[in-house]
Amino acid sequence: MPKLKTRRAAAKRFRTTGSGKFVRRKANKNHLLEHKGSDRKNRLSHKALVDPRDVERVSLMLPYA
Repeated sequence: MPKLKTRRAAAKRFRTTGSGKFVRRKANKNHLLEHKGSDRKNRLSHKALVDPRDVERVSLMLPYA
């Protein structure tokens, strides 16, 4: 059986925790930050877990994660 290829776009966006969950960045913190409050920007800085409904799709894109 041949090796499976990793989707490079997904590899740059998700990483695996020690317990096997997938972690992602939150959206809306790239530009146009002047009018966003500091509390909001701080909240967006933290990582978030991938929703359970999407875990199967992400794991198929990252076969060796």
